Amino acid sequence: MHATSPTARAVFTRASDPECMWPGGALLDEVRAELARPAPRCGPLDDLDELRAHASRWAAEETDRFTTLRDASLACGDGGEVVRRTVLSCAPLALLSGAWLQWLSAPGNAETLASLRALSLYASDVGASHPHASRGSAYLTLLRRLRLAEYAVPATRLTQDTRIEEDAFFVPSVLLAMGRRPEDFHPEILGADLCLRSVGLLPALTLVRRAHPHLADWESLDPGTAREPAGPTGTEQALAAVAALEAADGGATARVAVGFRWALGALQSWGETLYARLEASLDPAYGMAELMRLRAREGAVYHHDFPMEGRPLSQWLTECRTDAGPFLDALARSRMVKPGRSEASSLVGGLVGERGPMFRVFAEEDLAVIRRWIDSLPPRTATPAAGTGTAAPTGATTGDGLVKAGSAEAATAGVPSAPSAPSAPALPSLLAHPAADPSPRDIREAYWLLQRRAATPAVHEWARNYVHGWLARSGHGMDREDLQLPGAWPAEGLRPWLSAQHDRHGAEFEDGREVPVPSRDELIDSTVQLAPLTLIDGAWLQGFTGYEEASSDIGFSLFETYWDELGNGEQRLNHPIIYRQVLAEMGVDVPPTGSREFSRWPGFQESSFELPVYWLAIGRFPRTFLPEVLGLNLAMELSGVGGSYRRARMALKAHGFSTRFVDIHNTIDNVSTGHSAWAADAVDTHMATVPSPRAAEVWARVRTGYRSLTPPSGFRARQAQRRARNAAATDRRITR
Repeated sequence: MHATSPTARAVFTRASDPECMWPGGALLDEVRAELARPAPRCGPLDDLDELRAHASRWAAEETDRFTTLRDASLACGDGGEVVRRTVLSCAPLALLSGAWLQWLSAPGNAETLASLRALSLYASDVGASHPHASRGSAYLTLLRRLRLAEYAVPATRLTQDTRIEEDAFFVPSVLLAMGRRPEDFHPEILGADLCLRSVGLLPALTLVRRAHPHLADWESLDPGTAREPAGPTGTEQALAAVAALEAADGGATARVAVGFRWALGALQSWGETLYARLEASLDPAYGMAELMRLRAREGAVYHHDFPMEGRPLSQWLTECRTDAGPFLDALARSRMVKPGRSEASSLVGGLVGERGPMFRVFAEEDLAVIRRWIDSLPPRTATPAAGTGTAAPTGATTGDGLVKAGSAEAATAGVPSAPSAPSAPALPSLLAHPAADPSPRDIREAYWLLQRRAATPAVHEWARNYVHGWLARSGHGMDREDLQLPGAWPAEGLRPWLSAQHDRHGAEFEDGREVPVPSRDELIDSTVQLAPLTLIDGAWLQGFTGYEEASSDIGFSLFETYWDELGNGEQRLNHPIIYRQVLAEMGVDVPPTGSREFSRWPGFQESSFELPVYWLAIGRFPRTFLPEVLGLNLAMELSGVGGSYRRARMALKAHGFSTRFVDIHNTIDNVSTGHSAWAADAVDTHMATVPSPRAAEVWARVRTGYRSLTPPSGFRARQAQRRARNAAATDRRITR
């Protein structure tokens, strides 16, 4: 590993941020080098069917091995410790199961079958339509039932859990890193994902399932299974996503195999290390040594005046950070420990009692480790083997080399250790200061660049500044205008207000029935000018494809809205495709939306890109601008229901064009069970969590977001926009 590489924990943390800017350049080469690392047990296999069969055989063998380990842990009388370690070690991967797929769909590829198949697979993983229904949420339930979830929400906090080894973050950190550069690693992501689904439930977790068959939704924790009765399995959906990608790009096949081989090799390496660690943990001395290593640094600050065998205790503890064996020998000989009798030992008795000098120094699970170690110690009358002292536990080995408590033969076992797997991908460029790069030259280039998930630092900052400017314009003079959204969030929620707005739309439609429909040329021109906006339908919600956002109380309905806009994975229902069909009826053929040619197409006016670029920009910041996104989403979903969609239908029908696009929006955006209702509920859910002192401030931001769909266009409003953009850019430069 490169000396200046970030830890796997650091990579995991950064790649889990839904607003992260993941650099390219040398970093991409470093990820590719990691993917090319040999996986000896996979051989030179390139055929996906052979690779899948190989992965399945390995998983079955590992399942048998971990099941045997579970039986051995019961024989040692401590199956709970092995279960605890296993569940924590699997948490970084299982808690974000499928998260590496979160950016495979983007505004620029939303019409392609490859993107839609990947989105279908991802929607299944996050449990679209329901909060807390992701595969990761099922694992969170397991953690909570075992009382191991202290650091599990959000998932990035797992990196603060010292009970989880560094190597447990290795596989998910690489997967998530690739997921932040989908345009560069789409085939490899799908290959690695297919590997995980071919393996099924992580072999180590079969040990936990055997111990607690009814404690978790084990079907959901297996990424290869179906999420709905009679629905497609995760493996079937993954194969469909691979097939769609291969159909679009024949060269993708070999790269899919690269991702598969890497994932299988990485899983095998990690599995070996985890097994060895769990095997070692059957010896109580291993857990005790590990506890001392974890607590030695803070403990060494104290106890300078407490002697132990002629040396300060602080010195013993300092040495524990690299080798705890000698200290355990000395501790076992001390008056604080009664070998074999933890109940009589002051180390877990008076010293940690409410009047003791070590009250609350150890958590209850720490005390369990200490008691287990003390109870495993042989009587002091036993003669210890040279060099091991009396800290070595009694125990014998089973036929598999596992330590079995209660036999004197293990007195020479010492403190066991487990081998280490690669602890981090070698990604030194992740820590490098990004090189200067140009910002978008104009609004059209910004439209093209922002349709990609990945972005350079300059484009990322340009987008942030554009949003600040647009919101400043949207908030200009708001207090002087009769904005339809209430001045304060109503305690009864927005549903009554929503119904009143629908009534108003209906009345306005009836009042305007006699207004002549636009001419054919006017209709075609307005349809064309709306294309840059409509062909990226849902772009303002792209940030809510983030794994934890997509299954949260607020974000689940926003993800479902995004999912609906793109046709729930079906091209025949995909809104951008339906809009293109209308354009084709009008004799208009525009380039692919994600292409540079589209943004430069001369048929579009410059102003036709202003609002779409705002959508694309704010969609990159689901956390920073959450209240504004919620307000914008409400305005967007309500804007045409009951009124303008019906009027647009009249115009399209009058000139012989298909009305399907407006018909489908007028139904799915309805105010009872559709997108408008979901949008109102999302706002209410968020506002219900805001502390009272901040409610007015947050509501003002929601109102600004609502107005941002149609901001004022006067000189002073535009001036406020320019000032805010410039100020945001200046502030960012100063803070850097």
